[in-house]
Amino acid sequence: MATENYVKVRRVLWIILFANMAVAALKIVIGTMIKSAGMSADGFHSLTDGTSNIVGLIGIWFASKPVDDEHPYGHRKFETLAALFIAAMLFFIAGKIIVEAIERFIHPVKPDITMQSLIVLLATLFINIFVCAFELKKGKKLNSLILVSDSMHTRSDIFVSIGVLVSLICVRLGLPPVIDSITSLIISFFIIYAAYEIFRDNSGVLVDKAVVDTGEIRKITLGFDQVKDIHNIRSRGSEGDLYIDMHIMTEPGLSIEESHSLIHRIEERIQEEVSKDVQLIAHLEPFHDERV
Repeated sequence: MATENYVKVRRVLWIILFANMAVAALKIVIGTMIKSAGMSADGFHSLTDGTSNIVGLIGIWFASKPVDDEHPYGHRKFETLAALFIAAMLFFIAGKIIVEAIERFIHPVKPDITMQSLIVLLATLFINIFVCAFELKKGKKLNSLILVSDSMHTRSDIFVSIGVLVSLICVRLGLPPVIDSITSLIISFFIIYAAYEIFRDNSGVLVDKAVVDTGEIRKITLGFDQVKDIHNIRSRGSEGDLYIDMHIMTEPGLSIEESHSLIHRIEERIQEEVSKDVQLIAHLEPFHDERV
């Protein structure tokens, strides 16, 4: 990721941080006032959104450091580590909410629901929808793992807020207070699923999971006349920091200069059709047609 991209990612994270903190404060205060476990749980979930932004800012600070002798491939995986830390935070907060929900099952408390609290919840819901859409769009545009992961976190917050809103309306209509505790449990499962998605998508980078379709790379490379065959195509990293290596069989008579030019043209073609952040390493082999 280019340095200017990291600057843009940091700017987005600061904007989202202030929005999430405002939403969290509103939900926790209102949830405490009306004694709603569901809204308070939703507020703490929103608080982890803000905390995850701080973790993201730290991760981006490390990831934006230039290549050095100890990190010849750069520091990009610090962004991946930050995203995994966010997943761990989500697992922890989900466990906390489950414990609190069980306590409310044992000692139920009826929420004191007011029209003002419902209006606040609706307002924060719309803020979360804007935050999620904005962050996801920027994350895809900037190829940022941390922004995409954080938007998934916020997306779960949207469904959670809808669940809390429905539960408060149900209690106001006369259903038993236990519905609030049930909502808290449902919230915890949404958080756990969001954590799983973040872990799944980011752990693949650390274990060098294949990033691109080898068939597509093969088709692009064989589009050059000098290339007769290719094998051992491998990819790792992410779309914003992609490494591809392969064995390319070429005409035996190619000079070193011609071979060097060929590899650069193949890399440029892959950058145009797959990702502009590709780095290609190729092992050249002479091709001999056994039929001749």
